[in-house]
Amino acid sequence: MDPDLTGKAVIVTGGTRGIGAEIARRYLEAGAQVLVCGRTVVDELPAGGGHGAEFLQADVRQPEQAAAVIDATVERFGRLDILVNNAGGSPMADAATVSPRFISSIVSLNLLAPFFLAQPANVVMQRQSEGGLILNIGSVAGRDPAPGTAAYSAAKAGLTTLTRALALEFGPRVRVNQVTVGLVRTELAHLHYGDEEGVRAVSATIPLGRMATPADVAAACLLLSSPLAGYVNGTELLVDGGGEIPARILAARPGDS
Repeated sequence: MDPDLTGKAVIVTGGTRGIGAEIARRYLEAGAQVLVCGRTVVDELPAGGGHGAEFLQADVRQPEQAAAVIDATVERFGRLDILVNNAGGSPMADAATVSPRFISSIVSLNLLAPFFLAQPANVVMQRQSEGGLILNIGSVAGRDPAPGTAAYSAAKAGLTTLTRALALEFGPRVRVNQVTVGLVRTELAHLHYGDEEGVRAVSATIPLGRMATPADVAAACLLLSSPLAGYVNGTELLVDGGGEIPARILAARPGDS
């Protein structure tokens, strides 16, 4: 069961589509007030629990715009209880030839932006009697990089360390945790894995036999937002279906090529 978050104020960056939209929807269903932000205006916002999310256009890679997201949330809701640093991602890029501008952009989005948001969020949360929670959405790429993900993997590895470092400094009033995500089937999955046959082939490498859904990631966020997780701080929660079966094992299975 989802925790009762009635009266709580939540920010979900990149919350207008995919994983972020599902996270926002689940918080709304739990009774929270939710602000989502993104670089572009969208026609439809996440909704749940009888009400919808509010939207602010912002590029959180810019420190002043990140701070404006925090200010807008407090202005609209009167408080800030949970910050979900979900905005991130990267297209594939060859490490040998990728441009310095690309590297800087990917690191800014996946590592610096969460830091820029966490700082002003912490200021607000420290003033509240109940403190607050910062959740960073990480990636297994930070643990196990793949070809074409050098900048992204390095940034996500840094995010994991940032999570632990902020947990040391922001406690005891503010907790900082990370949900580390494996392969997720979103509306853009075909760009990475191809048709249904490609999705099935990828799913066969995961011990649970399927890719994650955005709902799986959202459920992990709700779990860490529950009062039952009140002593969980500086922790990385893996949502990866058990990891990846080694290629040598798959190759040795009868009928596998």
